[in-house]
Amino acid sequence: MINLSGKIALVTGSTRGIGKATAQRLAEAGASVVVTGRSEDRAGEVAKEIAQSTGAKTFAVGLDIGSRESIEGAIKRINEEMGNVDILVNNAGVNRDTLFVRMKYEDWDEIIRVNLTGTFLVTQLVVKGMLKKRWGRIINMSSVVAFIGNVGQANYSSAKAGLVGFTKTLAKELAPRNITVNAIAPGFIETDMTENLPEEIKQGFLSQIPMNRFGKAEDVANVVLFLASELSGYITGEVIHVNGGLF
Repeated sequence: MINLSGKIALVTGSTRGIGKATAQRLAEAGASVVVTGRSEDRAGEVAKEIAQSTGAKTFAVGLDIGSRESIEGAIKRINEEMGNVDILVNNAGVNRDTLFVRMKYEDWDEIIRVNLTGTFLVTQLVVKGMLKKRWGRIINMSSVVAFIGNVGQANYSSAKAGLVGFTKTLAKELAPRNITVNAIAPGFIETDMTENLPEEIKQGFLSQIPMNRFGKAEDVANVVLFLASELSGYITGEVIHVNGGLF
């Protein structure tokens, strides 16, 4: 059984979906977990829920991944209240889907700023503590669309592909300090977004998945747990695909 007692985990965008399932799973393994979201009130509700169900220590902080000032303030509070982060899961992100010929500059800029630059900023601040400890786990949430593309997601696919290059480069730079850096590329996962899709669109996606079902947030969270643990200590710079055989 994986034991993360004594470790502090920060999961960005953890008030719902994959992020929430990940925070829950890490807490179940004994980690102290920081829950973040744009709404600190909502983050607080989720943190309380996780603490009550697992007995783990939790902390909630408002964090807008698209704002440098918000990121800097949140990391400062986390360091003061919880200590330096051992496990960082860069999960927060947004999408602004539209066909490329109709895509506005603002649609492109926001996705790159939030999904890619936001991850860079959070990681750069958090990694300082890992370097001091000479131990750390960084897990970046990419996407299957970084590898296969998707109509209407030129911006999102580019940002998620950028995270793969970021992961592989950082893995080489940080390996001498016993810090691993890996990425997960989920396929179609049951979330609020997929739940609201028209039935014919859902069936179209399902027809492409050999396992003939959408993944669950827990399917991704389980991989995060493995990558956060000592079991993955000799794995770095990798992308693990969680997509039911889609790619």
